[in-house]
Amino acid sequence: MTAIREPQGSGEPQGSAVRPATADERRPAVTAVGVGKTFATKAGDVVALTDVRLDVAAGEFVSLIGPSGCGKSTLLRLIADLDDTTTGTLEIFGKPARTARLDQDYGIAFQQAGLLPWRTVAGNIALPLELQSGGKVERAARVQELVELVGLSDFADRYPDQLSGGMQQRVAIARALASRPRLLLMDEPFGALDEMTREYLQGELTRIAGETGAAVVFVTHSIPEAVFLSDRVVVMSPRPGRITDVLPMGLGARRTEGLRESPEFFERVTAVREALHGTPVERANER
Repeated sequence: MTAIREPQGSGEPQGSAVRPATADERRPAVTAVGVGKTFATKAGDVVALTDVRLDVAAGEFVSLIGPSGCGKSTLLRLIADLDDTTTGTLEIFGKPARTARLDQDYGIAFQQAGLLPWRTVAGNIALPLELQSGGKVERAARVQELVELVGLSDFADRYPDQLSGGMQQRVAIARALASRPRLLLMDEPFGALDEMTREYLQGELTRIAGETGAAVVFVTHSIPEAVFLSDRVVVMSPRPGRITDVLPMGLGARRTEGLRESPEFFERVTAVREALHGTPVERANER
């Protein structure tokens, strides 16, 4: 049994000026109450999710982790309104998932970047903006802002086949952020990358999430990845998927490469591993 110790100095900077949040900004990014999903197949009904209860705060980074087939991606699809719940209620910033999708309250990135090969980096990032009513000048300024945010200023005129896999994923993240969503949904976006690129992009993602203030729901099979990225790690059971544990990481807002070698990091990796294997986990500072 592993106790998670809260590292010192992980709170808000002393003397920082904080603007009071509005009522809308205080709404949870995601609220799931009793959410279930059953798929009808020729062999009979398959229960993918059952009684999922979860709140994700505005600006919070939450990872979903569990064995293959536990419903992590299904839950993400329900949040994204790519599928309908069978039971329970699901709200995004206090709205039904469909309304949130139409209002472009979230952006989404998958394991495959899904870029249009005939469009440049800038053209791919601009695609969601072209569906809005803004002018060309405003759109070009936003694209420039985004290519700088993901570190691709020198590649704005390149095509996807001229980019590495990691660069393509950065374009996909920029595209997901184009409409300034308050929530970013990510389904194993780094799963197909080599370890060095994956760790680099993990660091970039924590920076981008911090700079944009977007909440993130992130699906992964990697325990170290979940620990490094997250404010909380949500552990799910084998099918039918349900939440069996929620572990606060308490590693502070600033994530550097040195964190991966710290005792606090290894403690949390062990705690998540034990939770995945059904071992009771003792935690301090439970939410």
